[in-house]
Amino acid sequence: MIPVTKPYLPDRDKLKRYIDGIYERNWLTNNGPLVQELTQRLEDYLGVENLLLVSNGTLALQIAYRALGVSESNAGEQIEAITSPFSFIATASSLKWEGVQPIFADIDPETWCLDPQNIEAEITPQTRAIVPVHVFGNACDVETIDKIARKHQLKVIYDASHSFGVKYKDESLLKHGDAATLSFHATKLFHTVEGGAIIFKRKEDLERAKKMINFGITGPETIEELGINAKMNEFQTAMGLCVLDEMEDNLTARKNVWQFYKQSITKALQMQKLHEELVYNYSYFPIVFESEQQAVNVAAKLKESGVHARRYFYPSLDKLGLVEKDNKVSSFSRDIASRILCLPIYATLSTTEVKYITDILKKVTI
Repeated sequence: MIPVTKPYLPDRDKLKRYIDGIYERNWLTNNGPLVQELTQRLEDYLGVENLLLVSNGTLALQIAYRALGVSESNAGEQIEAITSPFSFIATASSLKWEGVQPIFADIDPETWCLDPQNIEAEITPQTRAIVPVHVFGNACDVETIDKIARKHQLKVIYDASHSFGVKYKDESLLKHGDAATLSFHATKLFHTVEGGAIIFKRKEDLERAKKMINFGITGPETIEELGINAKMNEFQTAMGLCVLDEMEDNLTARKNVWQFYKQSITKALQMQKLHEELVYNYSYFPIVFESEQQAVNVAAKLKESGVHARRYFYPSLDKLGLVEKDNKVSSFSRDIASRILCLPIYATLSTTEVKYITDILKKVTI
């Protein structure tokens, strides 16, 4: 079986050397030296400041909401945040978990990111934040979203889980918003097995979040914040340092797969419209078929042939009934979600395997 994704595993001897150091120091967690090293190296690599490592990408979102005051409420007060229905469930469930009601606004049918034209109609006196998603690493309309947020005095937290290393207008896409969050799950381009990060615009928000991820503890006998345990440990960080060392090889291999797909697929299939000024990271290769039935049939045919493609993101979150308070329909999100498949893409996927996949696609989509 060719999986839809496969974790990147770096040089084992190098990982062992990092782990040997952990054993020698006997310092496993609580802002260890590897966490400090990876924090600095990621800031340098990504071209950002105020980066905080955390134990996973979902907690990255939840800590960002709390550090920015989005989820702080008076008794009985309903808090809302506007977000995209075309995303992984954690984008919306992390809001709900923090007592913030997700309000879905529909996506742009070409970029698949939250359409700014649909945001203002959803703003109410209860709205605290906008939580857009850089879907598959594609840049949202960050300038327009920023204008809307400033006009209505709202916080902006980008779910940038897919955006590691992505540049927009020659700068890191992660610089936009009051915060941007990353997932370092094993299947991501960059990973720490499990993990995540938050990039804050302001240092004071970073300092508050640092307290929050360690139970609010600031000293042996001092607790200053209501906190939780969201720290990254040294073993996670060792994997991250090794993966980062090999990032250029990883990126080059994925780019080759991505470009082979693009050159091979039929023009009848819709691809995501990437921003013109985007330097992409080749994390995913999603395609949209003419109908839902065709997408389902192709997925079944690929599976029969030993290839796992994923309907990602399906279903559109506004169909779940778990997180939104009404039954408002996001038509474009539902449409794209019903017709999409993500094809396998990872560094060790061979040219022979990619050709095998595209040959199957050509047969079933003619």
